[in-house]
Amino acid sequence: MSEVRYLIFDVETVGDGELISRVRYPDEQPAPKAALERYRQELLESTGRDVLPPTFVLPVSVAVGKVTSDFRLMEVTVLDAPEFRPYEIVRRFWQGWNHYGRPTLVTFNGRGYDLPVLELGAFRYGISVPAWFNVESRSFEQSRNRYNIEAHIDLQDFFSNFSAVRLSGGLNLLANLIDKPGKSGIDGSQVQQLFDEGHADRINDYCRCDVLDTYFVFLRSRVLTGRISLDEEKELSEAARQMLEQSADQHPAYQHYLKYWDLRLERSMAAGTAASDRV
Repeated sequence: MSEVRYLIFDVETVGDGELISRVRYPDEQPAPKAALERYRQELLESTGRDVLPPTFVLPVSVAVGKVTSDFRLMEVTVLDAPEFRPYEIVRRFWQGWNHYGRPTLVTFNGRGYDLPVLELGAFRYGISVPAWFNVESRSFEQSRNRYNIEAHIDLQDFFSNFSAVRLSGGLNLLANLIDKPGKSGIDGSQVQQLFDEGHADRINDYCRCDVLDTYFVFLRSRVLTGRISLDEEKELSEAARQMLEQSADQHPAYQHYLKYWDLRLERSMAAGTAASDRV
């Protein structure tokens, strides 16, 4: 347990049609599916996107990467497989955080989405997490304090200087800058449809790949802060790659990730050669 110093995680969700029906349309209370479709259409018309806010969703996939104090990726796992029940996902997440000694959580935009989903899940299901909701502690010691990076490192906050600049491109941009796969195949906008069609496996594959991208972006952020050198980052990346190769037969997501990792490297090398030829 003491080996785990960081938990890198990502959450995928689907709309809670029953809740949307009760809260958004209390006088009519349409069927859950109809309420969900109606709300998504309203969001699309008003914002240009049909992404549901974290208040009206249920978690159907949480992938977690366990990382040691020397930044080695131990494994990536998904919670409550193969049932993927929202209550169990939330319970096991907070139970695991306590079990591993409350390691630092690492996310990309987790403060704005992933953690609110899991916090509201704890509220909904009556799960007590006093070490996270330590609201009586001094402000800078509270786990949910935005600047408490011992409790949570949100890489979007890190790279945007706590929203001083808009980080256009997000995690996909940062992954591509360091020649990692980024978004390849499905994206978050397809999760609801995949869930409705019974493809929980594909949702979890996508979630695993997001955790891997987040891990590699996290490593580069540690180079920036001087915690590791660029050579050490390369060694850690290679160790993670070997872990993925060894597990690829059991996890198609890793086969996909390795394939696109190689493509990124090939394109990067080709671009470098072309640039040098122009000099």
